[in-house]
Amino acid sequence: MGVWHGDLHKKKSSGGRKRAYRVKRRFERGSFPVETTLGEPKRKIARGRGGNVKVKVLRDKYACVTDPKGGKTEKVEIVRVVKNPANVDYNRRGVMTKGAVIETSLGLARVTSRPGQNGVINAVLIGEEKIG
Repeated sequence: MGVWHGDLHKKKSSGGRKRAYRVKRRFERGSFPVETTLGEPKRKIARGRGGNVKVKVLRDKYACVTDPKGGKTEKVEIVRVVKNPANVDYNRRGVMTKGAVIETSLGLARVTSRPGQNGVINAVLIGEEKIG
């Protein structure tokens, strides 16, 4: 069972219903979003269209944090998820997506990668005043 990206269910511009002229196809299949949380590192490898491989981060406790002033990147431990503006529920549950603010040993950082799709958590240090 998965998310479906076919368009056989849509209506015609006149408002009438479209009659399905074929069954659902495998290439129209989608997948549920991966909700990356803080914990012991765990990744899932998914096969994509054309045999491409997508690494999905299910849990991780490390992030590659870049200091924009010095241009230096370090692998540091994530202390907690401070805020996730993408979704109120993600904010409450501490799910990391692109744009989430995390607390690290270097300070607060904003996630710039898509952990559920890129297979890595990259972040950039931000100032304390930029949270709100």
